[in-house]
Amino acid sequence: MPTATQSIRRSKTRRKPDLRHMSLDEIYDLAEQLQGRPVPGVRMSEDEFEAWCDEDVRAEWVDGEVILMPPVSDEHDDLDLWLSTLIRMFIEEQDLGVIRHNIFVRFASQRRRRVPDLLFVARNRLELLRPTYLDGAPDLVMEIISTDSQSRDRREKYREYERARVREYWIIDPLSKTAEAYRLEGKKFHLILEREDILHSSVLKNFWLRPDWLWRKPLPKVATVLKQIRTAAR
Repeated sequence: MPTATQSIRRSKTRRKPDLRHMSLDEIYDLAEQLQGRPVPGVRMSEDEFEAWCDEDVRAEWVDGEVILMPPVSDEHDDLDLWLSTLIRMFIEEQDLGVIRHNIFVRFASQRRRRVPDLLFVARNRLELLRPTYLDGAPDLVMEIISTDSQSRDRREKYREYERARVREYWIIDPLSKTAEAYRLEGKKFHLILEREDILHSSVLKNFWLRPDWLWRKPLPKVATVLKQIRTAAR
């Protein structure tokens, strides 16, 4: 058992992680250890973060700190792809805008670069899209909760998206099998109540979901769900 003095000495000599020289496996291991906490002892400018974080690294930049995110599970990835496909097909039929997933959103005034699981940008705001990020608030964001993102998605991002005036925010939690949606009214998010076990979007006209679809294994066929949504809109 090390003494208190030995522990202090060890902490003083422990080197901070050098992200720029770590392999991808080492970064993933560190992300698993930290479970959503900032990398200790590491600070970067926004330009430094942008230069370091390539397409293989899942990370976010929060006021100079770096948040590493572990690789997502197969279940998470499957649900993300299912939602992206469904919403893409829905908005393309009506030429509403564009859907993106896992790209940076830059909130300049908050000094943040976040990576939502899924975001929608309305057609009249497409000028915000840059080659590698969205420069400003999306109209709609969906986050799928992972074990490391409970606090980040439900508290930190909730407040940040609200402050940035994201018009609608969905929190999908496969761990507790719950789905919540919030719409912006004034400067605050307000819960969208389910009607007959259905969540209706206030941003995507005539779009709705039955939350129980999200927990089925396998997930329902996208074409079948889209047909139900279309039929209900008539």
